[in-house]
Amino acid sequence: MSQPHNVTIDRDMGIALPDGTRLSAQVWMPDGPGPFPAILEYLPYRKSDGTAARDHGMHLAFAQQGYVSIRVDRRGTGDSEGSFDDEYSEEELSDGEDIIAWIADQTWCNGNVGIQGISWGGFNGLQLAARRPPALKAVISIGTTVNRYTDDIHYKGGIQLSENIGWVATATSWNSMPPDPALIENWREIWLKRLENAPNLGKIWTEHKNRDDYWKHGSVCEDYSVITTPTLIMGGQLDGYRNAMSELVENGPGVVKGVLGPWNHKYPHISTISPATDYIGDALNWWDRWLKGVENSAENDPAYRAYIMDSCTPDPALKARPGRWVSEADWPSDNVTVQTHKLCDAPQKITTDLLCGQGCGEYFPFGFGPGELPDDQTADNARSLCFDVSVPETTDILGASTVNLTIAADQPRAQVVVRLCDERPDGTSALITLGMLNLRHHQGSDTMRDLTPGEPVTVSIPLDHSAYRLPAGHKLRVAISPSYWPYAWPEAAPATLTVHKASLTLPCRKTIADSDEWHYDTPRPMEARDIQMNEIGKEEKQRKTDPITGESTLVIRSGRNEVTDQINDLTTGSEMSEIWTIHPDNPASARVEIIWQRWLKRDGVTAHSHLVTRQTTSADHFHIEQDFTVSENGEQVFQRMTKDDIAR
Repeated sequence: MSQPHNVTIDRDMGIALPDGTRLSAQVWMPDGPGPFPAILEYLPYRKSDGTAARDHGMHLAFAQQGYVSIRVDRRGTGDSEGSFDDEYSEEELSDGEDIIAWIADQTWCNGNVGIQGISWGGFNGLQLAARRPPALKAVISIGTTVNRYTDDIHYKGGIQLSENIGWVATATSWNSMPPDPALIENWREIWLKRLENAPNLGKIWTEHKNRDDYWKHGSVCEDYSVITTPTLIMGGQLDGYRNAMSELVENGPGVVKGVLGPWNHKYPHISTISPATDYIGDALNWWDRWLKGVENSAENDPAYRAYIMDSCTPDPALKARPGRWVSEADWPSDNVTVQTHKLCDAPQKITTDLLCGQGCGEYFPFGFGPGELPDDQTADNARSLCFDVSVPETTDILGASTVNLTIAADQPRAQVVVRLCDERPDGTSALITLGMLNLRHHQGSDTMRDLTPGEPVTVSIPLDHSAYRLPAGHKLRVAISPSYWPYAWPEAAPATLTVHKASLTLPCRKTIADSDEWHYDTPRPMEARDIQMNEIGKEEKQRKTDPITGESTLVIRSGRNEVTDQINDLTTGSEMSEIWTIHPDNPASARVEIIWQRWLKRDGVTAHSHLVTRQTTSADHFHIEQDFTVSENGEQVFQRMTKDDIAR
């Protein structure tokens, strides 16, 4: 590795878009003669405070190795002008193309641009690659998806996930704060315009209940052939985004390398579930090959690498996962064969039990607090229809399992949720993977078609990709249920499902070695940002049952947290609570209240937002309410109340 460059940091380099809107970029600029290749990270999560601690060491490390590293706030967020309209909108992606062209045209850039990101930044990186801007020469996309409808936080198998309304609340709260008043002169004008134009995300996302053109936009699976930019795509098996790696490697026509690690919803070097890996080194290897032309053979790396997780006792607060790395030169691989297991060929019934799902964990664990990962599945299995498969010898599962059902419901509207579990000799049940289907999508996800009660339909339910070692003597359990609260919203009426036939297809990999087939370095040291913790709130997750009404409630709280960034002297904080409630005899009683408070303090200015989001249901509608109030120095500057009734 060459001698590190000295680096200067510009907190607010302006990028002028063609329509005159000014975006704000933080730029880490290496010294030296240049010009340099550039690395872009483009997202709405507020570079001055939201991701500042995470960004600092990573972008600095890239700049020290001769890259201009650029972190841009999306239009209408953070320190950038304009209004936010929606996630992955045409405006966002068009702006992204303009940003890449602007970077490539600067005197300090050699014309080669890479884009990286996790989650939102990972999504739009892939989506921008599909638009083929000429200067974009390499992509790293983490915690991402190729299909916005089937594999994001809104819907799964056509069933609305609870994260849909959770993300409505979180995203609206994130965007409620102003630009940094010390950085942007007309911050107040930008802020008030941003608030006035804030979209009603709950209405938008809930109205699009089928896989229509709204979700197809930005879903690169619509045409894999356009992804020709060399792409490194990564994700964690303990995250909600597990499928894009395999799917893009299998279908992308260009150089695509996929990595499925043991991580949660974090960059691999800062995952709170070890083993974390040296993402900085791996990224630099990728950037060096495609942005600097270094002949390091990155294109010859295995097509797919995965961390086969060992069986272990379920622990919602897991910090480390034993296992080993495997590598496949090609994917799909001849080392993986599909086993088919018949589960039943005689009718068996299961009725909605709304307490099934209490061991679910969260869609994408961040490592913020206890109880984010799945718990012991035994109690949920007792409320499900279960089929066991004996495992006479140690079996490595690698890929996407599928459960095929011939199934009938006694209602015109019904759901089916399928979990694959490891039944361990110690009596615990560990969740391996899951899938679900709104049975009104039995003929496809384009539209809802009511079932004929009692009439069987045949469906295939893909489960999320997994990499899991099942030891000899364990049992593999397939658990089927008509609901899974609070992970997903139940249908309004209870249903009895009759399973006439069931089978499991299981992708099994032959053992090449019992040790690592690929080596990943541990994370390298990075310079930490100087952050002062003013208040550290307690993270809580509690379940309780009302002794009078019988209602079951899950309470999630993140106490008051406040930090001061010692580099830019900006103080920010937040506090959040979620209350999920259901009566075990009434699916239509499902409801949630989410309260976010957020604040920013700078030089005599205090901005504060208070957002209450509620969702309830009835037989035919979702009911969404928001009460959104924003103040400056204690004086209200904005208020909006919305109430929407949206057909289920």
